[in-house]
Amino acid sequence: MTARKVALVTGSGTGVGAATALLLAQRGWDVLINYSRSEAEAMQSEAACRAAGADTLVVKGDVSQDADCRAMAKAAVDRWGRIDALVNNAGITSFAGAANWEVLDAQTFQHIFGVNAVGSFQMVRACAAHLRAAQGCIVNVSSVAGSLGIGSSVPYIASKGAVNSLTLYLARALAPDVRVNAVCPGMITSRWFVDGLGQEGFEKVKALTEENTPLRRASTPEDVADAIVWLVDGARTVTGELLLLDGGLHLGSTRMQVPGRA
Repeated sequence: MTARKVALVTGSGTGVGAATALLLAQRGWDVLINYSRSEAEAMQSEAACRAAGADTLVVKGDVSQDADCRAMAKAAVDRWGRIDALVNNAGITSFAGAANWEVLDAQTFQHIFGVNAVGSFQMVRACAAHLRAAQGCIVNVSSVAGSLGIGSSVPYIASKGAVNSLTLYLARALAPDVRVNAVCPGMITSRWFVDGLGQEGFEKVKALTEENTPLRRASTPEDVADAIVWLVDGARTVTGELLLLDGGLHLGSTRMQVPGRA
Protein backbone atom coordinates (compact mmCIF):
# COMPACT_ATOMS: atom_id res chain seq x y z
CA MET A 1 0.00 0.00 0.00
CA THR A 2 1.27 3.46 -0.88
CA ALA A 3 1.90 5.95 1.91
CA ARG A 4 0.51 8.76 -0.23
CA LYS A 5 -3.19 9.52 -0.25
CA VAL A 6 -5.24 8.52 -3.28
CA ALA A 7 -8.16 10.30 -4.93
CA LEU A 8 -10.52 8.96 -7.57
CA VAL A 9 -11.95 11.87 -9.58
CA THR A 10 -14.64 11.03 -12.12
CA GLY A 11 -14.92 13.13 -15.26
CA SER A 12 -11.41 14.44 -14.73
CA GLY A 13 -10.26 14.81 -18.32
CA THR A 14 -11.55 18.37 -18.61
CA GLY A 15 -12.95 21.32 -16.68
CA VAL A 16 -13.59 21.10 -12.95
CA GLY A 17 -12.48 17.48 -12.76
CA ALA A 18 -9.14 18.15 -14.41
CA ALA A 19 -8.55 21.22 -12.23
CA THR A 20 -9.36 19.17 -9.11
CA ALA A 21 -7.06 16.32 -10.07
CA LEU A 22 -4.21 18.75 -10.73
CA LEU A 23 -4.67 20.62 -7.45
CA LEU A 24 -4.71 17.36 -5.51
CA ALA A 25 -1.57 16.25 -7.35
CA GLN A 26 0.11 19.51 -6.40
CA ARG A 27 -0.77 18.78 -2.77
CA GLY A 28 0.90 15.38 -2.80
CA TRP A 29 -1.98 13.08 -3.72
CA ASP A 30 -1.96 10.29 -6.29
CA VAL A 31 -4.91 10.45 -8.65
CA LEU A 32 -7.09 8.17 -10.76
CA ILE A 33 -8.27 10.16 -13.77
CA ASN A 34 -11.52 9.00 -15.33
CA TYR A 35 -13.07 9.88 -18.66
CA SER A 36 -15.86 8.50 -20.83
CA ARG A 37 -15.21 10.28 -24.16
CA SER A 38 -12.36 12.80 -23.88
CA GLU A 39 -9.35 10.48 -24.12
CA ALA A 40 -6.92 13.06 -25.48
CA GLU A 41 -7.86 15.56 -22.78
CA ALA A 42 -7.60 12.87 -20.09
CA MET A 43 -4.04 12.11 -21.20
CA GLN A 44 -3.24 15.83 -20.97
CA SER A 45 -4.74 15.91 -17.48
CA GLU A 46 -2.61 12.92 -16.52
CA ALA A 47 0.53 14.55 -17.89
CA ALA A 48 -0.11 17.69 -15.83
CA CYS A 49 -0.64 15.63 -12.67
CA ARG A 50 2.52 13.62 -13.30
CA ALA A 51 4.47 16.83 -13.82
CA ALA A 52 3.21 17.91 -10.39
CA GLY A 53 4.72 14.76 -8.88
CA ALA A 54 1.71 12.45 -8.68
CA ASP A 55 1.48 8.81 -9.61
CA THR A 56 -1.52 8.55 -11.90
CA LEU A 57 -3.85 6.08 -13.54
CA VAL A 58 -6.22 6.83 -16.43
CA VAL A 59 -9.37 4.71 -16.61
CA LYS A 60 -12.14 4.97 -19.19
CA GLY A 61 -15.56 4.38 -17.70
CA ASP A 62 -19.20 5.47 -17.78
CA VAL A 63 -20.45 6.05 -14.25
CA SER A 64 -24.01 5.20 -15.28
CA GLN A 65 -22.74 1.61 -15.68
CA ASP A 66 -22.24 -0.14 -12.36
CA ALA A 67 -19.62 -2.48 -13.77
CA ASP A 68 -17.52 0.51 -14.85
CA CYS A 69 -17.79 2.05 -11.37
CA ARG A 70 -16.62 -1.15 -9.72
CA ALA A 71 -13.81 -1.48 -12.24
CA MET A 72 -12.56 2.03 -11.43
CA ALA A 73 -12.53 1.33 -7.70
CA LYS A 74 -10.72 -1.98 -8.28
CA ALA A 75 -8.15 -0.31 -10.53
CA ALA A 76 -7.32 2.23 -7.84
CA VAL A 77 -7.02 -0.39 -5.11
CA ASP A 78 -4.96 -2.71 -7.32
CA ARG A 79 -2.59 0.17 -8.09
CA TRP A 80 -2.29 1.84 -4.68
CA GLY A 81 -4.04 -0.35 -2.10
CA ARG A 82 -6.32 2.45 -0.90
CA ILE A 83 -8.88 5.12 -1.79
CA ASP A 84 -8.91 8.19 0.46
CA ALA A 85 -11.21 10.47 -1.51
CA LEU A 86 -13.91 10.14 -4.13
CA VAL A 87 -14.88 13.20 -6.15
CA ASN A 88 -18.10 12.54 -8.06
CA ASN A 89 -17.65 15.10 -10.81
CA ALA A 90 -18.86 13.31 -13.96
CA GLY A 91 -22.07 14.87 -15.22
CA ILE A 92 -24.15 15.60 -18.30
CA THR A 93 -27.13 17.74 -19.25
CA SER A 94 -29.30 18.82 -22.13
CA PHE A 95 -29.11 22.51 -22.97
CA ALA A 96 -32.69 22.53 -24.27
CA GLY A 97 -33.75 24.99 -21.58
CA ALA A 98 -35.82 24.21 -18.51
CA ALA A 99 -39.01 25.60 -20.07
CA ASN A 100 -38.71 23.54 -23.23
CA TRP A 101 -40.52 20.40 -22.06
CA GLU A 102 -41.59 19.07 -25.44
CA VAL A 103 -38.05 18.23 -26.56
CA LEU A 104 -37.58 15.89 -23.58
CA ASP A 105 -38.30 12.18 -23.77
CA ALA A 106 -38.01 9.50 -21.13
CA GLN A 107 -34.74 8.17 -22.55
CA THR A 108 -33.03 11.60 -22.31
CA PHE A 109 -34.36 12.13 -18.79
CA GLN A 110 -33.25 8.71 -17.63
CA HIS A 111 -29.80 9.04 -19.19
CA ILE A 112 -29.08 12.38 -17.50
CA PHE A 113 -30.43 11.10 -14.20
CA GLY A 114 -28.47 7.88 -14.65
CA VAL A 115 -25.12 9.65 -15.00
CA ASN A 116 -25.60 12.46 -12.50
CA ALA A 117 -27.51 10.79 -9.67
CA VAL A 118 -27.36 7.01 -10.12
CA GLY A 119 -23.75 7.25 -11.23
CA SER A 120 -22.78 9.13 -8.09
CA PHE A 121 -24.44 6.50 -5.91
CA GLN A 122 -22.83 3.64 -7.80
CA MET A 123 -19.39 5.19 -7.39
CA VAL A 124 -19.96 5.62 -3.66
CA ARG A 125 -21.11 2.00 -3.34
CA ALA A 126 -18.05 0.78 -5.22
CA CYS A 127 -15.65 2.81 -3.06
CA ALA A 128 -17.39 2.80 0.33
CA ALA A 129 -15.46 -0.01 2.02
CA HIS A 130 -12.12 1.48 0.97
CA LEU A 131 -13.16 4.98 2.04
CA ARG A 132 -14.23 3.65 5.45
CA ALA A 133 -10.89 1.90 5.87
CA ALA A 134 -9.05 5.12 5.04
CA GLN A 135 -11.33 7.36 7.15
CA GLY A 136 -11.75 9.24 3.90
CA CYS A 137 -14.21 11.59 2.26
CA ILE A 138 -16.58 12.11 -0.66
CA VAL A 139 -17.30 15.34 -2.51
CA ASN A 140 -20.24 15.33 -4.90
CA VAL A 141 -20.19 17.99 -7.60
CA SER A 142 -23.79 19.15 -7.66
CA SER A 143 -25.17 22.50 -8.84
CA VAL A 144 -27.28 25.44 -7.78
CA ALA A 145 -29.80 23.77 -10.09
CA GLY A 146 -30.47 21.26 -7.34
CA SER A 147 -30.81 23.93 -4.66
CA LEU A 148 -32.67 26.69 -6.51
CA GLY A 149 -34.62 24.73 -9.12
CA ILE A 150 -33.03 26.56 -12.04
CA GLY A 151 -30.80 25.21 -14.77
CA SER A 152 -30.23 23.98 -18.28
CA SER A 153 -32.99 21.35 -18.32
CA VAL A 154 -35.61 19.66 -16.14
CA PRO A 155 -33.74 16.34 -15.89
CA TYR A 156 -30.55 18.17 -14.90
CA ILE A 157 -32.38 20.11 -12.18
CA ALA A 158 -34.01 16.93 -10.89
CA SER A 159 -30.76 14.96 -10.97
CA LYS A 160 -28.85 17.57 -9.01
CA GLY A 161 -31.66 17.79 -6.46
CA ALA A 162 -31.22 14.04 -6.06
CA VAL A 163 -27.46 14.47 -5.62
CA ASN A 164 -28.09 16.99 -2.83
CA SER A 165 -30.48 14.63 -1.03
CA LEU A 166 -28.08 11.74 -1.56
CA THR A 167 -25.28 13.81 -0.03
CA LEU A 168 -27.29 14.36 3.16
CA TYR A 169 -28.25 10.69 3.35
CA LEU A 170 -24.67 9.48 2.81
CA ALA A 171 -23.26 11.92 5.36
CA ARG A 172 -25.40 10.16 7.97
CA ALA A 173 -25.01 6.64 6.62
CA LEU A 174 -21.22 6.71 6.36
CA ALA A 175 -20.52 8.64 9.57
CA PRO A 176 -18.31 8.66 11.53
CA ASP A 177 -15.84 7.04 9.13
CA VAL A 178 -16.41 9.06 5.95
CA ARG A 179 -17.20 12.74 5.50
CA VAL A 180 -19.63 13.50 2.66
CA ASN A 181 -20.21 16.97 1.21
CA ALA A 182 -21.28 18.59 -2.05
CA VAL A 183 -20.33 21.72 -3.93
CA CYS A 184 -23.10 23.51 -5.83
CA PRO A 185 -21.61 25.80 -8.48
CA GLY A 186 -23.53 28.27 -10.57
CA MET A 187 -22.13 29.46 -13.89
CA ILE A 188 -18.65 28.07 -14.63
CA THR A 189 -16.39 29.49 -17.33
CA SER A 190 -15.58 26.08 -18.78
CA ARG A 191 -15.74 24.40 -22.16
CA TRP A 192 -18.79 22.47 -20.94
CA PHE A 193 -20.88 25.64 -21.01
CA VAL A 194 -19.38 26.84 -24.29
CA ASP A 195 -20.08 23.50 -25.98
CA GLY A 196 -23.64 23.44 -24.66
CA LEU A 197 -24.63 27.05 -25.24
CA GLY A 198 -22.38 28.07 -28.11
CA GLN A 199 -19.95 30.95 -27.75
CA GLU A 200 -22.65 33.61 -28.10
CA GLY A 201 -24.94 31.95 -25.57
CA PHE A 202 -22.03 31.43 -23.18
CA GLU A 203 -21.07 35.10 -23.32
CA LYS A 204 -24.68 36.13 -22.72
CA VAL A 205 -25.07 33.95 -19.62
CA LYS A 206 -21.65 35.04 -18.32
CA ALA A 207 -22.62 38.69 -18.74
CA LEU A 208 -25.93 38.14 -16.94
CA THR A 209 -24.05 36.46 -14.09
CA GLU A 210 -21.60 39.34 -13.83
CA GLU A 211 -24.38 41.93 -13.91
CA ASN A 212 -26.82 40.34 -11.48
CA THR A 213 -24.96 38.44 -8.76
CA PRO A 214 -23.56 40.14 -5.66
CA LEU A 215 -19.95 39.14 -6.42
CA ARG A 216 -20.36 40.00 -10.12
CA ARG A 217 -18.31 37.05 -11.37
CA ALA A 218 -18.75 33.51 -12.58
CA SER A 219 -16.66 30.67 -11.16
CA THR A 220 -13.68 29.27 -13.02
CA PRO A 221 -12.94 25.53 -12.89
CA GLU A 222 -10.08 26.41 -10.55
CA ASP A 223 -12.46 28.24 -8.19
CA VAL A 224 -14.60 25.12 -7.90
CA ALA A 225 -11.54 22.90 -7.54
CA ASP A 226 -10.31 25.07 -4.65
CA ALA A 227 -13.55 24.41 -2.77
CA ILE A 228 -13.53 20.70 -3.55
CA VAL A 229 -9.95 20.28 -2.39
CA TRP A 230 -10.66 22.21 0.81
CA LEU A 231 -13.46 19.74 1.56
CA VAL A 232 -11.17 16.83 0.68
CA ASP A 233 -7.90 17.88 2.29
CA GLY A 234 -9.15 20.07 5.13
CA ALA A 235 -12.61 20.67 6.61
CA ARG A 236 -12.08 17.87 9.12
CA THR A 237 -15.32 18.59 11.00
CA VAL A 238 -17.50 19.33 7.96
CA THR A 239 -19.99 16.76 6.69
CA GLY A 240 -23.44 16.95 5.13
CA GLU A 241 -22.73 20.39 3.70
CA LEU A 242 -24.12 21.69 0.39
CA LEU A 243 -21.66 24.48 -0.40
CA LEU A 244 -23.07 27.07 -2.80
CA LEU A 245 -20.43 28.44 -5.19
CA ASP A 246 -22.64 30.84 -7.10
CA GLY A 247 -21.26 34.32 -6.49
CA GLY A 248 -24.29 35.00 -4.27
CA LEU A 249 -26.90 34.07 -6.89
CA HIS A 250 -29.03 32.46 -4.18
CA LEU A 251 -29.34 35.88 -2.49
CA GLY A 252 -31.26 37.25 -5.45
CA SER A 253 -30.37 39.77 -8.12
CA THR A 254 -28.49 42.86 -7.03
CA ARG A 255 -31.17 44.78 -8.91
CA MET A 256 -33.68 43.66 -6.28
CA GLN A 257 -31.94 45.56 -3.49
CA VAL A 258 -34.02 48.27 -1.83
CA PRO A 259 -32.12 51.58 -1.96
CA GLY A 260 -31.44 53.34 1.32
CA ARG A 261 -32.75 56.79 2.16
CA ALA A 262 -30.28 59.61 1.69
